[in-house]
Amino acid sequence: MPVGRVTRGTTGTNRLRRNDRYLAALPQLRSSASPLVIDLGYGARPWTTLELAARLRAVVPGVRVLGLEIEPDRVAEAAPHASDGVDFALGGFEVPTPDGERPALIRAMNVLRQYDEAEVAGVWVRAAARLAPDGLLVDGTCDELGRVCSWVDVAPAGPVRFTISLRLTGLDSPAIVAERLPKALIHRNVQGERVHDLLGALETAWEHAAPLSVYGPVQRFTAAVEALREQGVPVLGGRARWRLGELTVPWDVVAPVSRFR
Repeated sequence: MPVGRVTRGTTGTNRLRRNDRYLAALPQLRSSASPLVIDLGYGARPWTTLELAARLRAVVPGVRVLGLEIEPDRVAEAAPHASDGVDFALGGFEVPTPDGERPALIRAMNVLRQYDEAEVAGVWVRAAARLAPDGLLVDGTCDELGRVCSWVDVAPAGPVRFTISLRLTGLDSPAIVAERLPKALIHRNVQGERVHDLLGALETAWEHAAPLSVYGPVQRFTAAVEALREQGVPVLGGRARWRLGELTVPWDVVAPVSRFR
């Protein structure tokens, strides 16, 4: 039996475009000429799986994408959209794959949001155990339009990175991501927790960079991220990612101070 619970299944075209772009830049995607990527919990419609496949194929033409859902009716509805290199199957956190193949990437966006925080660690361990040795599980959340996103990269040995990704046009405050933090962090945005400190520092840097808003939100966000790095925050990546509205830090920067409750 598939492991997990049926989600609301909210699906919108182009909703996960920011995460698709992030996955397309990961070295794990180039682990072979035909890597296997799992879109876990794609929802009521297969759009996210189909869009993921199209975007990844622009980088690695031989990529294979498998959409997994624990609701049989959703799998049956998606089946007519299958094609060479794109398939759909019944499955959950046990991550069943053809011939037991270990995937290079597992994407689980907006899946754990409906779970309890105490369940997250166990899900990470179970799903990540199915990965190839250098593979990644990407667990995250986004708003309905895909403009405010965040996710955690989880390796077989545990979480390694945390990323926020924001549509900069029309952005009033990067602190809006607090509403769309992954389940492992959303209840930790309180005094004394590391993720609260990071979001507070980013908001302060954004405010201090306000004079640069005359040059556009990209310049302002880039300056804010540079300010964080100057303060000693170990920001990963470079300006090319920051200009996309992305900020990535090692997991230790945001890891909960106390154990999962």
